[in-house]
Amino acid sequence: MANLEPVIPDEQPLTPFHDLDHYLSIPRVSGLALSPDGSRLVTTVATLNGKGTEFASALWELDPAGQKQARRITRSAKGEAGAAFAANGDVYFTSARPDPESPEDDPVKALWLLPADGGEARVVLNRPGGVGPVLTARNADATFVVAEVLSGSTDEDDDAERRKSRKDNKVSAILHSEYPVRYWDADLGPGQPRIFAVEAGKEEEPGKPATVDSTAPLVLRNLMKDAGPRLREAETAVSPDGRTIYTSYTRPLAKADSRSSLVAVDVASGTTTVLLDHEGMSYFPGPVSPDGNTVVVVSESDSTPHQAPEIKLHLLDVSEGAGPGTAPLTPLAHDWDRWARPAAWLPDGSAVLVTADDDGASPVFRISLPAAAAEVSVSRVTHDAAAYTDVVISPDGRHAYALRSSYEFPPEAVRIDLQTGEATRLPAPAQRPSRSGRLERIAATAADGSRVPAYLALPEDASAESPAPMLLWIHGGPLGSWNAWTWRWNPWLLTAQGYAVLLPDPALSTGYGQNYIQRGWGAWGKAPFADLMAVTDAAVGRADIDAERTAAMGGSFGGYMANWVAGQTDRFKAIVTHASLWALDQFGPTTDASQYWLKEMTEEMAMQNSPHLHVEKISTPMLVIHGDKDYRVPIGEGLRLWYELLSRSQLAADQNGRTPHRFLYFPDENHWVLQPQHAKVWYGVVEHFLARNVLDKDVPLPAELGL
Repeated sequence: MANLEPVIPDEQPLTPFHDLDHYLSIPRVSGLALSPDGSRLVTTVATLNGKGTEFASALWELDPAGQKQARRITRSAKGEAGAAFAANGDVYFTSARPDPESPEDDPVKALWLLPADGGEARVVLNRPGGVGPVLTARNADATFVVAEVLSGSTDEDDDAERRKSRKDNKVSAILHSEYPVRYWDADLGPGQPRIFAVEAGKEEEPGKPATVDSTAPLVLRNLMKDAGPRLREAETAVSPDGRTIYTSYTRPLAKADSRSSLVAVDVASGTTTVLLDHEGMSYFPGPVSPDGNTVVVVSESDSTPHQAPEIKLHLLDVSEGAGPGTAPLTPLAHDWDRWARPAAWLPDGSAVLVTADDDGASPVFRISLPAAAAEVSVSRVTHDAAAYTDVVISPDGRHAYALRSSYEFPPEAVRIDLQTGEATRLPAPAQRPSRSGRLERIAATAADGSRVPAYLALPEDASAESPAPMLLWIHGGPLGSWNAWTWRWNPWLLTAQGYAVLLPDPALSTGYGQNYIQRGWGAWGKAPFADLMAVTDAAVGRADIDAERTAAMGGSFGGYMANWVAGQTDRFKAIVTHASLWALDQFGPTTDASQYWLKEMTEEMAMQNSPHLHVEKISTPMLVIHGDKDYRVPIGEGLRLWYELLSRSQLAADQNGRTPHRFLYFPDENHWVLQPQHAKVWYGVVEHFLARNVLDKDVPLPAELGL
């Protein structure tokens, strides 16, 4: 099979962005795994099911040489994900599809194996609690999984019995003794994550490391029985020889606070050693060097109300006999203060490849190490205005492979020549979707002289003779940047409706240095707001933009800022606020991670920057959107915003209950809107609201709303 094309209705629009059904049918690529010998690449492709109600994923194999067409290697209604190569070339993945050998079992995520020499995929490990991410060693026959156990379980059989009892008795209650109790959209507990070694059963000789092969029964060995909830959201790396696992480990502190330390787990004995644990700092493991002697470590300092966090890279010597400590990998003396994400070592250990937000892109950088150069040096590898993720390196060190995206195309697999930086697109499961419109990079100058950059997506026909109405889109985070393709906030769906879309990076955005983040720290309503207005002024000053027809939109922090904008200016015709912070005194103690939020602002600062104190000034129609399962920005924010708009804003409900404000509520969605048909409703309602208030047109609401 050469290409996977979207399953779409017969009638063809101008582009997929001119019709939401066509847009949702575009295949979505994620994840990348490279075989140890460099001959095979595997990625995951999600496509819409026949009913249009869910995305199902499958594994596809890509040719690293770029000669052969992509081919699908798994297929099921439940989908597959999490591909990881074993040292012998077998592919492990997880799937909840039924086991052909036990079709009567309740489907849970099991560990499957696809043999390197071909043949059917088969279940190699199944357990009532399911399995999570798969980890493998590059140079050894060692496989690990992360899976949850009930805290009181003594072993796997006991865990299975406890789960059965809860299920049979329909018990969902969870008793907590620590903070937090939920995260993003997940209720934490009663399961707690553990790292397990996947090993052969009793046939192996006692006292020796067990191996996984095609004949021996597989068992799990719990490497961290006493971890409790310490491994929730942990980041983990495996040494090339499979003998050591490095993982972040949450340390509880007084007053419901916590930090992440770095620990090493000896696979043979299960002994855990704390490597890094310092007050005011969290540590996370990056990749381990080819010789196993050095770990890249990411450090993140605690923020304070007056100091933004700093993220830095270090080298940690973990060779035999080495003591704890770090050597700087990217010191600020080199005048490079980007927040780097370590990706992979070169095979000879001479450098580490990282990615980092940088001026509207997220390129691949090479950090050369002192052993190969006079001093640590940072050089940019890729030179296009794109964002790179999932970077892996060929065994000979000549090429890297990655997923690349930008606002011009969704993620696609590429081969990067590490000498020239040239990125070549590999034959893909699906073609790039066609679009109409053009993308430009613009900038304004803030009052303090700072450059405020932005992307501007324009309809094809925008001109001085036919200026386009404009939508200001404010990104979330706030520690982030508009630099990569997004399925949730895709500007081309709105340019297809005739709007220009402005995507600015105000103060607090990453990719412009630590000082740019610090400019807006603890004062969201000041520099970030001023930057947004400055770049909006620059955009509407263009002849091809209609300054009289503009709207502002944002989600999460972007929703907060949309709320703030609504109370500070009446320049916009409409405002869309999604999953937004409204009352900061209320938000701080009720979000899923209050221990972080309450370090960022004092009570006085929160009140100075809280949009709810300006509700009486709001004279712009607002569309409020919120999901009930949003734990990062709890539904109370949306409910209070809605009530106060209708009771206290200048467009409050009249004596007949009428108001131009609207509230789009999703009872079973979270911080994002993930179900395909809900995404369709989201865009449909947004288009209706904007058309009514910005264009003075009537665009029908989605029929699925039943209105």
